[in-house]
Amino acid sequence: MAILVTGGTGYIGSHTIIELLNEGHDVVIVDNLSNSKIEVLQRIKQITSKDFKFHEVDILCKEALEEIFIENSIDAVIHFAGLKAVAESVVKPLFYYDNNITGTLVLCELMEKYNVKKMVFSSSATVYRASNSPLTEDSELGATNPYGNTKLMIEQILRDLCISNSSWGVTILRYFNPIGAHESGLVGEDSVGIPNNLMPYITQVAVGKREQLNIYGNDYNTYDGTGIRDYIHVVDLAKGHLRALNKIFDEEKVNVYNLGTGKGYSVLEVVHKFSKSTGIDIPYTFCNRRPGDVEVCYADSSKAFKELGWKSERDLEEMCKDAWRWQTLNPYGYTEK
Repeated sequence: MAILVTGGTGYIGSHTIIELLNEGHDVVIVDNLSNSKIEVLQRIKQITSKDFKFHEVDILCKEALEEIFIENSIDAVIHFAGLKAVAESVVKPLFYYDNNITGTLVLCELMEKYNVKKMVFSSSATVYRASNSPLTEDSELGATNPYGNTKLMIEQILRDLCISNSSWGVTILRYFNPIGAHESGLVGEDSVGIPNNLMPYITQVAVGKREQLNIYGNDYNTYDGTGIRDYIHVVDLAKGHLRALNKIFDEEKVNVYNLGTGKGYSVLEVVHKFSKSTGIDIPYTFCNRRPGDVEVCYADSSKAFKELGWKSERDLEEMCKDAWRWQTLNPYGYTEK
């Protein structure tokens, strides 16, 4: 099958493409490189020894995106493309609504036009309002920030699309907190600017790129005062997309799945586990909470195990070691200093 992957040079997209290629799929990548590096393409080829197509295109540009549908016989789409920083979305809500929602509308219009009606959508645990973790797919919805709102709105758009046309099949994957890197150390998370996520911030401190880790909030109602999250290895997450891909060809409807480990770790727990796993102490300081962050969030992923046969396999120690391997082999990410 030929799979169009939007946002394919990003952190999760690149790992998913490796799994797709290893499974024998043809891959067409679309990315505007706004938050990723083109060097990742060579790394993917190095790992898989396989080729694929790449188009530097913004999905907001309908004419350029349409050319890709015309030139390629696409069977399904895995849709990663979108802005994803919670704090930034609070400051720039219109930017996020325009980019994430309009881009998805353009994509869906072209998919319908060219009879490509199968999609795996990259959603997020930020769509949940409920505070009583573990969260199931039926937990109360209601995001606390514009980024989460864009994901929630897109989910509804996809549901409405499937209601309007029964030939559509959509699988929505609600991620929790992906960390780690490919075991080769060739592909990992390479944030543009100051990292918004915990693990790349930790590894950049460990490698000497930053002086200390800023921990946003130590006054949460948790056992050590820091926020609790469900951290999942990015390769486990990528493998979940392959299982989801099979699902959209089996059933013509919308399916929703949480992808997480089912365990919650505090920020300080992750810091201490990283230090124990690598032998490197991480200096840190506490800062004010970030707008839009929630106190506790971890998954119940039993539905994904029951219906997709998927579950996470890698533990927090392996996540830390793989993230550190990536950072040590690539102290400045995909580009040299």
